[in-house]
Amino acid sequence: MKHLILAAIACASLAACATEPTHFQPAAGPSAVGFSELRIEPDRYRVIFQGGPGAPEAQVQDYALLRAADLALAGGYDWFRVVDRSIRQTGYGGSSVSLGVGGMSFGRHSAAGVGVGTGFPLSGGPSLQASLEVLMGRGARPSGPDVYDARGVRASIGGRAV
Repeated sequence: MKHLILAAIACASLAACATEPTHFQPAAGPSAVGFSELRIEPDRYRVIFQGGPGAPEAQVQDYALLRAADLALAGGYDWFRVVDRSIRQTGYGGSSVSLGVGGMSFGRHSAAGVGVGTGFPLSGGPSLQASLEVLMGRGARPSGPDVYDARGVRASIGGRAV
């Protein structure tokens, strides 16, 4: 029994090390860590950043802003306005408990069994996805709390991006 417990702890430790870190990179697929975007109009984009398990909310939001800044600069824009934003949890079910009942009959004998199982996540925590809809512009930056200078965001957050 002691060996079984030690083996389970070793497997849990290895699985915990297998979590995907959060890097500022293009997403390799729909649920992969990284950024993606959809051009809605010539100066309007939806930017999505999918964080890895356990990534802090601030990092996920910052990386979405950084991608918006990069898109603005690549398009020759000076600033962008976040017209809609959301953050949601993805890919994490939490702990679980299950109950199973079974029976079998063979000849004059029969048997019944009841089992209880528990599960817990080994992924390091929930994954967060930030979504921004941004409108880009040129020239003097308008005032407002949701208007960002693209070069300023690139300089500030870009230096912290992994």
